[in-house]
Amino acid sequence: MPLDFQSISAIIFLILLSIYVYLKRKKLETQGFFPLLYFSMYKTRFGLNFMDNFAKKFNKTLKFLGYFGIAIGFLGMIFLAITLIQNIYTLFITPEAAPGVGLVLPFKAKGVFYVPFFHWIISIFIIALVHEFGHGIVARVHDIKVKSSGFAFLAILIPIIPAAFVEPDEKVLRKRPHKQQLSVFAAGPFANIILAFIVLGLSVFTISPIVDSMAEYQGVKITGFIEGDYPAKKAGIEEGEIVIGIDETEITTLDEFSGILSDKSPGTTVKLKTDKDTYNIILAKNPEKEESSYLGVYVQQEAGIKDSFKEKYGNFIPAAIVWIAGLFSWLIILNLGIGLFNLVPIGPLDGGRMLQLVLHRFFDEKKGDKIWYYISMFFLIVVLTNIGFAFIK
Repeated sequence: MPLDFQSISAIIFLILLSIYVYLKRKKLETQGFFPLLYFSMYKTRFGLNFMDNFAKKFNKTLKFLGYFGIAIGFLGMIFLAITLIQNIYTLFITPEAAPGVGLVLPFKAKGVFYVPFFHWIISIFIIALVHEFGHGIVARVHDIKVKSSGFAFLAILIPIIPAAFVEPDEKVLRKRPHKQQLSVFAAGPFANIILAFIVLGLSVFTISPIVDSMAEYQGVKITGFIEGDYPAKKAGIEEGEIVIGIDETEITTLDEFSGILSDKSPGTTVKLKTDKDTYNIILAKNPEKEESSYLGVYVQQEAGIKDSFKEKYGNFIPAAIVWIAGLFSWLIILNLGIGLFNLVPIGPLDGGRMLQLVLHRFFDEKKGDKIWYYISMFFLIVVLTNIGFAFIK
């Protein structure tokens, strides 16, 4: 299958990043199992003055937000722990269910949560910057020195996922009260969550009204099929077909599509009309909710630009607005997803470090670290199992 522009761009980016890493290899600090699986950092002083000035200017407000972030962090950790355990149980009981964790990459591949390259690289850059500056700013609020900042990447043979980092003085940080340490650890995920809601607000009050005014909804596009013996694929529907009707009801939006199917019971026969053909389909049971009907498809809204809007503004402006709307959507999804994932109680993640501090509070350090190790290993296995299911489904 020929590669699209986004995939070609992603390949070029990885090649250029690999060349850069090779040229700068002597200045990189690398941890892990080089050259198979490793994490490398390139230290700079980028943004340190900004962190100092921002922390001084809004010290009281940021200190309050830092402490509030602790509560949000632990609530997020509890929510994620319960969700991941429930998801593992569901995957073993119902293998057709969707995994709760997956790799976010700009490639279309089995087991990968695909994001178009340019949306992916911009989103990852913004998310990493906000996350790490959150740590650094709250560290400076508590007068903890930030020694360096820089960019990093996770590599499997070649660099795959770019990242960023700030490096607070660990010796000073560890001597501070637990409340201050927790606020520094929680600041990164909390900053991502805050950014997600800021972008959501901007989207709701600015981008969405513009998109709605220029968009002409044209049905629901079938973008893929869920693995398993499900009715849509059995009926012969092909990827790319656009659903324009169910029974005698015209379909133009995702809400209409979902609403009609939600009113149908498993075993019901529906007449599904697409832009290519008409299919008689017996709805299956939803693997996660047996009383609900199921087609077994991935879908997205199909829309075009109104002719009147094109006549007034041309083709470029509508295309740019649609692209920005897509970027906003990915920023919301990925900020929440990646920000919350950092709260999973696994060793080096922010959630893991927060949990370790709490265990030190209730147990002596040696016993607390032992409990922390077993909890970290348990959730590491849970996460890897989720990712593994995505590749074998």
